[in-house]
Amino acid sequence: MKRNRKPRFIHLLQILIIYSLMFAVVLSVGRNVLYGSSNNTVRILEDGETTGTVQPEAAGTLLIWENDPTGKEGRTEMQAILSQMRIPYTEKEAAAFRAADLNGVRNVILSVTDLSIMGNRLTLLLNWVISGHSLLVLYPPYNESTFLSVASRFGITGVENTLAKVEGLHFTSEIMPGCGRDLSIVDAYQSSLEVTLDEECEVFLEAAGSSRTPLLWRRALGGGTVVFDNLNFLEKAYRGFHCAAFTLLGDTWIWPVINGSTWYIDDFPSPVPEGDSQFIQSEFGMDIKDFYTHHWWKDIYNLSKIYNIRYTGLVIEDYSAQVSGTFPRNKDIQRFQYFGNMLLLEGGELGYHGYNHMPLVPENFDYIGQYDSYRQWVSVDAMRDALNELSDFCHTLFPDEKFQVYVPPSNIISEEGRRLLAEDFPEIRAIASLYLPDDNDVSYSQDFTVTEDGMVQTPRIISGYVLDDYMRTAAMSELYFHCVNTHFQHPDDVLDTDRGAALGWTELFRRITDYADWLHSALPQMRNLTGSELAGAVQRYDALQICREDTKKGIRVTLGGFCDEAWFYLRVNHGRPGRVTGGSLSEAAEGLYLVKAAGPEIEIEIID
Repeated sequence: MKRNRKPRFIHLLQILIIYSLMFAVVLSVGRNVLYGSSNNTVRILEDGETTGTVQPEAAGTLLIWENDPTGKEGRTEMQAILSQMRIPYTEKEAAAFRAADLNGVRNVILSVTDLSIMGNRLTLLLNWVISGHSLLVLYPPYNESTFLSVASRFGITGVENTLAKVEGLHFTSEIMPGCGRDLSIVDAYQSSLEVTLDEECEVFLEAAGSSRTPLLWRRALGGGTVVFDNLNFLEKAYRGFHCAAFTLLGDTWIWPVINGSTWYIDDFPSPVPEGDSQFIQSEFGMDIKDFYTHHWWKDIYNLSKIYNIRYTGLVIEDYSAQVSGTFPRNKDIQRFQYFGNMLLLEGGELGYHGYNHMPLVPENFDYIGQYDSYRQWVSVDAMRDALNELSDFCHTLFPDEKFQVYVPPSNIISEEGRRLLAEDFPEIRAIASLYLPDDNDVSYSQDFTVTEDGMVQTPRIISGYVLDDYMRTAAMSELYFHCVNTHFQHPDDVLDTDRGAALGWTELFRRITDYADWLHSALPQMRNLTGSELAGAVQRYDALQICREDTKKGIRVTLGGFCDEAWFYLRVNHGRPGRVTGGSLSEAAEGLYLVKAAGPEIEIEIID
């Protein structure tokens, strides 16, 4: 019996030794192999690298707005859209609008609720359109006698007395990337005119479901064009839809875009929570640490391989609530190195999230009761000391990595904290917070721009794994407006019921996979960028000055503020693009093209 036991024991011991050696090799890869910074395809620019200026274009667009809440909301949205598209425009309050304001103008945007305030000047405006110009009705006006008297000019043959409650969007034409799926409207209300249209109207968007209320259409009016935007959601998440409505005017439009998709992982790498989660235990029968390694990271890692995602991980060194004193070094670095080096090996990069998860805010900062567990820092010096510790920790673990991106914990940062980053941490070149304003009024919301101190603003548009209908709508909107996708997730999203933990990781991963697949199918030529590369792309976009000229054969664009490349969308409403000189293009949607300029001048032939 003893002779029989010894070989079996040796056999088991051999298996154990082999397994231990394999595990040690895996840890060695994660811990000891130091991957250099990824080959940055869109580097961050230094001062003076963009050159040249161009003669400003004459303002060919007039924004007429009413001084009421809706009219002012429309004005605010179109100001943002036109300025970011680099469309020169003038504006006039509706009560002060006169015929002389139309001199030199080709397009008018009407942000007016009560058309009666325009009096006979409304007839003047419509006759101007008939003579060969273009008009965008930005949102549905009041259904009153003045509107009814001119409704036929907009292609409207009948109007109901009540507004339609639009609960979903259905595209009847593929004018926007990714518009093959219907979108549901969150918090729907009675927003749009319930109308019937004549046969000359070309409908691009309608309400999903049985009502099929027309929401966006175009119609010839004499020698000119009217576009009616009946959507009536005048907020940042819908700017791409209103941009699309505006670009249905005229023959061609070209405007600068970013062309970049960036995926952030906040709190990664960071200390892994101890203990169990009821959701993970019930689904996988393991603790949080093992789940992170064997399921969450494996799945997220494989997703990046399928869709060529290059994650930007944001490091948290410790989860203490310390906001003063000396900040101790985290000695438990094994998982930091393992996860961080795997991310870098796949072409990703690392940035800063914080020494801990306390936002950079001073003692007088008011969280307005939103974050009971958060503390304010005792001083700016304490913030600086904590960031210095984080920087030294990161550079010790990843000595060849540049840490150029900062994400504020919970997307909260004070003016004092922001100034500290700009003045004392020159390595940090970009802040990535939120694009859409948060209801709590504490979060730091941004646009895609470069501020006066040189900090690049690279906001994140959507987040998490649930990806509700509002997020999907905002994602499609920005795919048209800026040609950009920015998404962030946390490893601990799977532990939080508010972020969908009760759905289970299998369902959450299915949803994020579905979104990644939709995005790739919507615009496969969009560049996959890390956080710092997106910052470089935003710099190039922000610096551009544009002069557009119509030529006998098409359109010529001359650029100021050009460095090495520039990206644009081209909308062609009549004809199609032909030969391109000084760049290249590819089709992004029906009548929409993604254009790359290789130099400061590009010419595009338009074929009838």
